[in-house]
Amino acid sequence: MEKFAEYNSAQLLKPNKKVRIERTGKMLTLAAVGLTIGIAFAILFLVSSKGLSTFYINKGSVIEFLTGLKWNPGVKNELGKPIIGALPFIFGSFAVTFLSAAICAPVAIGAAVFMTEISPKFGKKILQPVIELLVGIPSVVYGFIGLSVVVPFIRNHITGSGFGIAAGTIVLSIMILPTITSLSADAIRGVPRQLREASLALGATRWQTIFRVVLKTARPGLLTAVIFGMARAFGEALAVQMVIGNSSVIPTSLFEPASTLTSILTMGMGYTVMGQAENNALWSLALVLLIMSLIFIIAVRMIGKGRKEA
Repeated sequence: MEKFAEYNSAQLLKPNKKVRIERTGKMLTLAAVGLTIGIAFAILFLVSSKGLSTFYINKGSVIEFLTGLKWNPGVKNELGKPIIGALPFIFGSFAVTFLSAAICAPVAIGAAVFMTEISPKFGKKILQPVIELLVGIPSVVYGFIGLSVVVPFIRNHITGSGFGIAAGTIVLSIMILPTITSLSADAIRGVPRQLREASLALGATRWQTIFRVVLKTARPGLLTAVIFGMARAFGEALAVQMVIGNSSVIPTSLFEPASTLTSILTMGMGYTVMGQAENNALWSLALVLLIMSLIFIIAVRMIGKGRKEA
């Protein structure tokens, strides 16, 4: 009996197999979370330190960087500071982002309403796979289509060389359309069915129910979808570079060549030396992109928080 009791007590003291698996899973999860946080902080530190080097090592002016019109970091002005006027690139990025969002958002939300409210079966079987397919198309394909179709069309039927803000806006609108449509459809599907039934029971028409009940209830999700689309448009590089013209000036027309932050980065990063003023200036542009990404993320978080409180 004593040996049997000692054996039972020893078995009780040994950790169960499920407990060991749970502990291992927790350790792996914590390790993955720690690695993710470490990578995120490393990226923030690298981009911030390199981006700020333009101002505290190369003695560049923040005001000139945000408001200047000339970009030539390898040359110094009469004050001995590098010429780093990035306003044309910042203007180009914001212009194509907001114009593409303004054009794409109504179309995407309308397509999402059609998929979920008007023709849900057709939308689920036909349109949803098409939207998912468009999301997976590489950006270089969109850029090549824009270069082969959009630019010649603008040049032959409207005005100018075809390159410019208008071409970049059209390409970005097509690129972010699947993203906004897919997220908007998910937001609309999240509206409780009871709200639709209550609206129809009170005598509202189908369109009144969609416009006054469904879209109003799904508004936070729709705003989140639009912001995600804007974030993708703001950070897009290759497709925009192929059709915008890459001219370091503020255009006076939508059909004149321009530049964005991403297009200048992709063209210049491989031709500069690490630590030089030209390279640090490009890192400063990358810092602006990072800050804008953080602003988009904060906006999404605030909208999501307001939705939960509501």
